[in-house]
Amino acid sequence: MNRHHDPNPFDEEEEVVNPFSNGGSKARVPAASESLGFGQKHDATVDIPLDTLNDSNKKAKELASWEADLKRREKDIKRREEAISKAAVPSDDKNWPPFFPIIHHDIANEIPVHAQKLQYLAFASWLGIVLCLVFNVIAVMVCWIRGGGVKIFFLATIYALLGCPISYVLWYRPLYRAMRTDSALKFGWFFFFYLIHIGFCIFAAIAPPIVFHGKSLTGILAAIDVFSDHVLVGIFYLVGFGLFCLESLLSLWVLQKIYMYFRGNK
Repeated sequence: MNRHHDPNPFDEEEEVVNPFSNGGSKARVPAASESLGFGQKHDATVDIPLDTLNDSNKKAKELASWEADLKRREKDIKRREEAISKAAVPSDDKNWPPFFPIIHHDIANEIPVHAQKLQYLAFASWLGIVLCLVFNVIAVMVCWIRGGGVKIFFLATIYALLGCPISYVLWYRPLYRAMRTDSALKFGWFFFFYLIHIGFCIFAAIAPPIVFHGKSLTGILAAIDVFSDHVLVGIFYLVGFGLFCLESLLSLWVLQKIYMYFRGNK
């Protein structure tokens, strides 16, 4: 028996009439809804888990965030490097005096323009005490040669050898750094030791025969004492007295100016 034309009871089909066939026989046309694949509807559909898509999006966002953060950090580092190069952070290389550098000193490039005048005045004050102590050694040496004794010469030498570096370390360098950084602590340190410096200058200008040996400082009392014995020595001592007086007045003026500057910045 030929079973090729047996109807399938499960098939959905439409019967259409072929107008060109004899007797108007019917031909079977597959329904539009029949699958053209493996017998299942929507064969081309692929199911992708939503979790996988979410993870991919999350990782992409994280990578983009990391990339943006790295770029931001690179820009920040570059900006800091440029700021440092523009600021020209000074080194502490010794550059003064030029013929024999022993300290670092560059007011023109390191101190703000509005504070440079005060710094120069303070520097003049420090050079003034150096001059006073050096000349004090010379005057006392003349007195020693004239019979004043070697003890006062050694004391005057000790004053100079200790006074010059100590004054630089205790008050001039703190002031220099305070002007550079505007540090209140360093300003306070300067004021404290600068008052001691002024007290020493006034004491040396008087030179009373207490604490220090009377003739080891070229003050007015020592000048009067040696003037009657040796006029030349007395002249040296009077010059030393004048230098200590000038240094005292200059130091008081510098103290006032720097204090006003400090109060104005606060």
